Amino acid sequence: MTKILVLIVAVLLIGFILWWFFGKHQESVSEAQTENNKQQQVKVIVDGGYRPQTVILKKNIPAQVIFHRQDPSSCLERVVFPDLGIDEFLPEKKDQIIAIDTSHTGEYDYACGMNMFHGKVIVK
Repeated sequence: MTKILVLIVAVLLIGFILWWFFGKHQESVSEAQTENNKQQQVKVIVDGGYRPQTVILKKNIPAQVIFHRQDPSSCLERVVFPDLGIDEFLPEKKDQIIAIDTSHTGEYDYACGMNMFHGKVIVK
C-alpha cells in the first residue's frame, strides 16, 4: 500500500513539474499609457513573476517602464534586459523607473537576475 501511495505522489509531482516548466501559461499584456505622444509609461508589478509579462510601447515616443517589486526573494531583486544593456536593482516596495529606447521596433526580453522569471517589451 505504501509503494502505491509513493508512486501516485511521484507521478503527481512529475506532472506538476512538467506543467510548471513546459505548460502554456496565460500571459498578461499591457499597452503603455501615452501622454500627448510625448511620454509613455507602464507599471510592472514584480511579485512571484512579472505582471504584466508583456508590455507594448509605441515607437519614437520616450518610454518608462516602472517596476514595483513586492516579492522579497533575491531572485527578483534585479531585472536584466540583455539586448538593451540594462541590469537594474529593484528595491523592495518601491518604484524603479527604467527608460527604454523606443527608436527601433522589436521585441526585447527581460528576466530576473537568475533568469528564472521572464517578460517582454514590444516596441511597435
